[in-house]
Amino acid sequence: MESTTEQNSNTSQMSSLTSSPSASTREYDYILIGESYQVKRCDGTWNAAEIIQKRVPPDQEPEYYVHYEGLNRRMDEWIQLSRIDLSRGPASGRSGREALPLTPDSSAEGLERKMTRRQKQRHDEINHVQKPIEEMDPTTAALEREHEALTKVKYIDMIQIGKYEIDAWYFSPFPDEYGKQRRLFICEYCLKYMKLEKTYQRHLSDCNLRQPPGGEIYRKGTISLFEVDGLDHKVYCQNLCLLAKLFLDHKTLYFDVEPFCFYVLTEVDKEGCHIVGYFSKEKESQENNNVACILTLPPYQRKGYGKFLIAFSYELSKLENMVGSPEKPLSDLGKLSYRSYWTYVLLDILKDTKGASIKKLSEMTGFTQEDIIGTLQSLNMVKYWKGHYVICVQPKQVEDHLKSAQYRRPKLTVDSDYLRWNPSPKRIKTNK
Repeated sequence: MESTTEQNSNTSQMSSLTSSPSASTREYDYILIGESYQVKRCDGTWNAAEIIQKRVPPDQEPEYYVHYEGLNRRMDEWIQLSRIDLSRGPASGRSGREALPLTPDSSAEGLERKMTRRQKQRHDEINHVQKPIEEMDPTTAALEREHEALTKVKYIDMIQIGKYEIDAWYFSPFPDEYGKQRRLFICEYCLKYMKLEKTYQRHLSDCNLRQPPGGEIYRKGTISLFEVDGLDHKVYCQNLCLLAKLFLDHKTLYFDVEPFCFYVLTEVDKEGCHIVGYFSKEKESQENNNVACILTLPPYQRKGYGKFLIAFSYELSKLENMVGSPEKPLSDLGKLSYRSYWTYVLLDILKDTKGASIKKLSEMTGFTQEDIIGTLQSLNMVKYWKGHYVICVQPKQVEDHLKSAQYRRPKLTVDSDYLRWNPSPKRIKTNK
């Protein structure tokens, strides 16, 4: 029980706070929704940010949802007033794209002068710099504006799934009573989502599942992969899509899951099969897309699982006698993973193969000719001559690329001897 002195002290403090408007209370009134301010990010740097929305949690100070201008929306977050620099006021009359991050040693203009086009591209990829809407074609720009309007504010800050607490990156359209929670609890086996920890703990003791539904089509060591039909396991697949949307910006498949199959990658231990990531694909794709959506959950990223899923999708394509490509657009991380994977596979073939053509490489890998050409162009290994693309490569050029960390052998590879899967007759393409 508190002492009388402590109670009197607390009462005195409360009295001083309520007797007249405090400075911070007055400052709240000056924060304008839609305006840009300098905001201190989690890493201590300052960046121009637009105030998107305000909320007032019970018995807490107001919080503001901000978008850091020039950065990917996954960096958007809820912040408190103390991280907003009010001394400069809002950046009125200045477009968000013109507002530049403040750095102690260099300006963005200086960086532009010092960086080559390739260096800037790499810089933008690493720092998740988003392409401005003004630079998009009119159709893409209109779709992007509509997408941003619908998914502007991320309410779910964090999820608990298995042994991991994971910060959410993006908005996901969970039903209202769940979508406005700051934290969700998700069963890693059945993917049921819950608002309360006590409900979650009770569910864990009652849930009988220890692996995804559907059939296991690959098992080697502690790695296992399941094929889950969206028609047969609709609720599980819908929950998987809602979970994935927390970490993918451009994803539109949430509830119409019947035309898709989902390939769920897990790590196996004595407790069960723990979800690592997945990819989905249409049962019948008119564009020959072999992946509709692909995701590795954040705790498992940078461990080789992303490229394993990519490789697995091409193994299925080979069994279907087809070449395939992921559905576009890819996320920024997806672009990096695919380009790195395509590059390694093509370099590994070219180091031992002379006189290879684009068509031959497509037959050997299952990659589309467009993806092969784009990859080789990024390496300056292909030229357009007399209406055709011709591979122009020197052995040392291949060796130098393979020595770089960016294109080294994937940490995990698919062993086709452990794959137990046959495509349905409709999916098998007949080569004419």
